[in-house]
Amino acid sequence: MSQAILHVTIRGRVQGVGYRAWLEYRAGQADLEGWVRNRADGSVEAVFAGPARLAAEMVALCRRGPPSARVEAVLHESGGAELLGLRRAGERFSVLPTV
Repeated sequence: MSQAILHVTIRGRVQGVGYRAWLEYRAGQADLEGWVRNRADGSVEAVFAGPARLAAEMVALCRRGPPSARVEAVLHESGGAELLGLRRAGERFSVLPTV
Protein backbone atom coordinates (compact mmCIF):
# COMPACT_ATOMS: atom_id res chain seq x y z
CA MET A 1 0.00 0.00 0.00
CA SER A 2 1.43 3.39 -0.95
CA GLN A 3 2.28 5.90 1.77
CA ALA A 4 1.21 9.54 1.87
CA ILE A 5 1.81 12.67 3.91
CA LEU A 6 -1.09 15.11 3.64
CA HIS A 7 -1.03 18.70 4.93
CA VAL A 8 -4.57 19.89 5.71
CA THR A 9 -6.18 23.22 6.65
CA ILE A 10 -9.75 23.21 7.98
CA ARG A 11 -11.75 26.45 8.02
CA GLY A 12 -15.08 27.35 9.62
CA ARG A 13 -16.20 27.08 13.22
CA VAL A 14 -13.48 24.64 14.15
CA GLN A 15 -11.91 26.12 17.28
CA GLY A 16 -13.49 25.80 20.72
CA VAL A 17 -15.56 22.79 19.62
CA GLY A 18 -13.20 19.91 20.45
CA TYR A 19 -11.92 19.60 16.90
CA ARG A 20 -8.28 18.90 17.82
CA ALA A 21 -9.17 16.22 20.39
CA TRP A 22 -11.62 14.65 17.92
CA LEU A 23 -8.98 14.64 15.20
CA GLU A 24 -6.35 13.16 17.51
CA TYR A 25 -8.76 10.35 18.46
CA ARG A 26 -9.73 9.63 14.83
CA ALA A 27 -6.11 9.62 13.67
CA GLY A 28 -5.27 7.17 16.45
CA GLN A 29 -8.11 4.89 15.36
CA ALA A 30 -6.71 4.94 11.82
CA ASP A 31 -3.16 4.37 13.13
CA LEU A 32 -1.93 7.49 11.31
CA GLU A 33 1.04 9.58 12.35
CA GLY A 34 1.07 13.39 12.37
CA TRP A 35 -0.17 16.36 14.34
CA VAL A 36 -2.93 18.95 14.70
CA ARG A 37 -2.92 22.56 15.92
CA ASN A 38 -5.05 25.69 15.99
CA ARG A 39 -3.94 28.69 13.96
CA ALA A 40 -4.33 32.32 15.00
CA ASP A 41 -6.59 32.94 11.98
CA GLY A 42 -9.23 30.59 13.45
CA SER A 43 -8.43 27.59 11.25
CA VAL A 44 -7.12 24.17 12.28
CA GLU A 45 -4.02 22.74 10.61
CA ALA A 46 -3.11 19.05 10.53
CA VAL A 47 -0.71 16.56 8.99
CA PHE A 48 -1.61 12.91 8.39
CA ALA A 49 1.00 10.32 7.42
CA GLY A 50 0.41 6.66 6.64
CA PRO A 51 -1.23 4.48 4.02
CA ALA A 52 -2.55 6.76 1.25
CA ARG A 53 -6.10 5.39 1.47
CA LEU A 54 -6.32 5.95 5.23
CA ALA A 55 -4.86 9.47 4.98
CA ALA A 56 -7.41 10.33 2.27
CA GLU A 57 -10.23 8.94 4.42
CA MET A 58 -9.02 11.15 7.27
CA VAL A 59 -9.25 14.23 5.03
CA ALA A 60 -12.81 13.21 4.15
CA LEU A 61 -13.65 12.95 7.89
CA CYS A 62 -12.28 16.47 8.37
CA ARG A 63 -15.10 17.77 6.16
CA ARG A 64 -17.56 16.69 8.87
CA GLY A 65 -15.65 17.20 12.11
CA PRO A 66 -17.09 16.74 15.61
CA PRO A 67 -20.80 17.49 16.23
CA SER A 68 -20.34 21.17 17.28
CA ALA A 69 -18.06 22.06 14.35
CA ARG A 70 -19.27 23.88 11.25
CA VAL A 71 -16.70 23.10 8.57
CA GLU A 72 -16.71 25.54 5.64
CA ALA A 73 -13.63 24.35 3.74
CA VAL A 74 -10.96 21.66 3.84
CA LEU A 75 -7.82 22.35 1.82
CA HIS A 76 -5.17 19.67 1.44
CA GLU A 77 -1.92 19.11 -0.38
CA SER A 78 0.91 16.62 -0.34
CA GLY A 79 3.48 17.30 2.33
CA GLY A 80 7.05 16.31 3.00
CA ALA A 81 8.67 14.35 5.79
CA GLU A 82 9.87 17.61 7.39
CA LEU A 83 6.28 18.26 8.47
CA LEU A 84 6.33 15.11 10.63
CA GLY A 85 9.36 16.52 12.43
CA LEU A 86 7.09 19.02 14.18
CA ARG A 87 5.59 16.24 16.33
CA ARG A 88 6.63 15.88 19.95
CA ALA A 89 9.41 13.33 20.42
CA GLY A 90 8.05 9.83 21.01
CA GLU A 91 4.47 10.61 19.91
CA ARG A 92 2.80 9.14 16.86
CA PHE A 93 0.24 11.97 16.77
CA SER A 94 0.66 15.28 18.61
CA VAL A 95 -1.60 18.17 19.53
CA LEU A 96 0.68 21.16 19.06
CA PRO A 97 0.45 24.73 20.40
CA THR A 98 -1.39 27.41 18.41
CA VAL A 99 0.64 29.33 15.84
